[in-house]
Amino acid sequence: MSAIHEWLISPFLEFAFMQRALAGAIMLSISACPVGVFLMLRRMSLTGDAMSHAILPGAAAGFLFYGLEIVPMTIGGMIAGVIVALSAGVVSRLTIQKEDASMAAFYLISLAIGVLLVSMRGSSVDLMHVLFGTVLALNNDALVLIGLAAVVTLSALTTLWRALIAECLDPLFLRSVSRLGSPVHFIFLGLVVFNLVAGFQALGTLLSVGLMILPAAAARFWANRVETMCILATLFGLAASLFGLLLSYHLSLPSG
Repeated sequence: MSAIHEWLISPFLEFAFMQRALAGAIMLSISACPVGVFLMLRRMSLTGDAMSHAILPGAAAGFLFYGLEIVPMTIGGMIAGVIVALSAGVVSRLTIQKEDASMAAFYLISLAIGVLLVSMRGSSVDLMHVLFGTVLALNNDALVLIGLAAVVTLSALTTLWRALIAECLDPLFLRSVSRLGSPVHFIFLGLVVFNLVAGFQALGTLLSVGLMILPAAAARFWANRVETMCILATLFGLAASLFGLLLSYHLSLPSG
């Protein structure tokens, strides 16, 4: 029992940075994993990956002017993500280009611009922080942002649950019987961006989408109902976060 206590519990009792990392991981799992289920069911997993890259130039612009301050980087990331999402939609509707192709083009451009902006001011350490996050160095501001993302996401999912499922399974039907089709779609994209921006402090812009997609993909093997998939995805995300932190601590591995 003492060995189990030392391996599983002791790190979180002794070190404040482990407590903060666990709190951030729990809130991110509760917030991002259900969103990942809807991304997967909409066949938008690669869109989520593209959006995680798209927030990089905005976060990098905030870093360029204010350093590693969470508020400017968050605002910049949100603005960049929304601009890329809207631009990809506009291009797909006004040209012959498909939305997935335009999204891929925008995210590659965004990634290049973001890396360039970070390199203009920071070192390779700063670039690694932006790209891969620092879950073991979360501060109060980062935890507040992650908690806010969790509250907003759960509130939106609870309020728009039926509309989200309808828009996910049969968007044409929803638009034919209700005017909520387009607003629900853009609200959902906003939730994706918000969760990615909240997650980049802990996991970075390149890895934050992983907590959305991987637990959702695993849950799909075990459930057919959306509610069950969301619950299982959250549990898988929590378990992966917990054991990832423990492995990082005991084996001196990178925490991301």
